[in-house]
Amino acid sequence: MTRSGLRSACIEVSDPLVAIERYFENGWTDGLPVVPPTEGRIWAMLEAMGKQPGDILGEIPARARTITAEKLALNAILAGCLPAYAPVLLAATEALCDPAFSVHGPTASTSGMGVLTIVNGPIAPQIGLNAGENLFGPGWRANATIGRALRLLLRNVCGTMPGVLDRSCFGHPGKFTYCIAEDEGHSAWTALHVERGLPQEESAVTLFAGESPHQVANQSASDPEAILATIADVMVAGGRLSLSDQQFVVVIGGQHRRYLVERGWRKEDIRTWLHAHAVRSAEDLIRVGRLSPSSAAGDSHRSYAAVAGPDDILVVAAGGDTGGYSVVIPGWSGKFHSQAVTKMIPPCPTCRV
Repeated sequence: MTRSGLRSACIEVSDPLVAIERYFENGWTDGLPVVPPTEGRIWAMLEAMGKQPGDILGEIPARARTITAEKLALNAILAGCLPAYAPVLLAATEALCDPAFSVHGPTASTSGMGVLTIVNGPIAPQIGLNAGENLFGPGWRANATIGRALRLLLRNVCGTMPGVLDRSCFGHPGKFTYCIAEDEGHSAWTALHVERGLPQEESAVTLFAGESPHQVANQSASDPEAILATIADVMVAGGRLSLSDQQFVVVIGGQHRRYLVERGWRKEDIRTWLHAHAVRSAEDLIRVGRLSPSSAAGDSHRSYAAVAGPDDILVVAAGGDTGGYSVVIPGWSGKFHSQAVTKMIPPCPTCRV
């Protein structure tokens, strides 16, 4: 690749620790130390991307911001990413800039949404992404740094800083990093990216603006409908149910998944059941203060569904193999404001894990 020159200013320091402190002083970190992006590291990341520094990867018109390959490379290095992660980062950035995802809304909202990245396909195990035990937790470099790179990109390039363009009342740890893979190797179900129209052999990322994971515990039930009833109950919790047709990610853990698979339940069956049963009556919503009596006058027996249709539930097979746990992640506002976006990951012949 021809080196046409980096555009970012170069700051020379005597020691890496001095560079790290300089990033803190300038507000270029997420509150944790970063990896200093030397010129050599930047070029290695750009070469893995197959991009020149000024190549435009996407635009966010609501912020009047343009994301270039150099800026993505810089923030990926700051986050601790390896060049092998470059294809995932490129696809995630494309999804971030998709108008359907509408990144400005969920990242500027008072609701404190994180940007969840779900990776599918052969690249996930190749780069060491975790899809199993301790999902959403620490210990896996690829998960931690890919999710962190997107957050740093939002902060340093798109202006998503607390008190400026991030007005969250409460944040959550997914705003540091929020990246998982689907456990395709141990699942009999159709992979998420295939359900969303991509070939099984391809790799893909799905971006979703979501709350923190809401853990669902049911260690006593083995009947599929009993397991799903507890998931539906969390979806329609009075203190968080949106009435604007948002989307949900439902992550089915290993034990729950086994019981469902043994009884012949597929992802589409789960979505259909949850759509029909994740409902709350107007009377209940009035009681918990989510509806005013006047707004439901004469209609107190109406039911409100968590989602408008089954396809608004993204079912993901992931998480530990033991313990009766699954996870519900509610989306931001309504799907007409922000919806999940899936993009194919481009091949990267120069990448090495």
